[in-house]
Amino acid sequence: MIVQSETPGAAMVGWAFIEVPRSIAGQLKPGYRQVYRVRGDIDGHPFSGLTLMPKGEGNYFLAINGQMRKVLRKSVGDTLSLRLEEDTDFVIEVPEDLEICLRDGEEGLWERFMELPKSHRNYFLNYIRDAKTITTRAKRIAMTVEAMASGLDFGAMIRLNKARRQNP
Repeated sequence: MIVQSETPGAAMVGWAFIEVPRSIAGQLKPGYRQVYRVRGDIDGHPFSGLTLMPKGEGNYFLAINGQMRKVLRKSVGDTLSLRLEEDTDFVIEVPEDLEICLRDGEEGLWERFMELPKSHRNYFLNYIRDAKTITTRAKRIAMTVEAMASGLDFGAMIRLNKARRQNP
């Protein structure tokens, strides 16, 4: 496999990708054309919970960040050995404080959150986990609870918060 650098937008700066051809992706999850989690190893280094994303025409790509490339001692253009399988055991743990707020809020908020695809839940959870202060964490939990009550996805929640900050 060839590590391929692409920078379609600011969010992807510093990332590289391993192209996974349709023939391999089709063996992992035949007929499936959406994002899913995989585990395996890259040059003998095990990993789990990484996202295999469709690229188009049946091909997929596996994003690897700079830290992973340092461990692998690989850079753009290097050849890799890759072993993949679907990560059916992938679990996203919900922090206790968020769970309490969702369960104690309006009826059905916890269920609505848990009905989101794992990858979508993970956007909310990473946003909460990445808070540097308790105050910011509490604010982000409140935003997540409000998003579930309003039926908003992560992007809509962020846009709403940005609009509120610009128009107090």
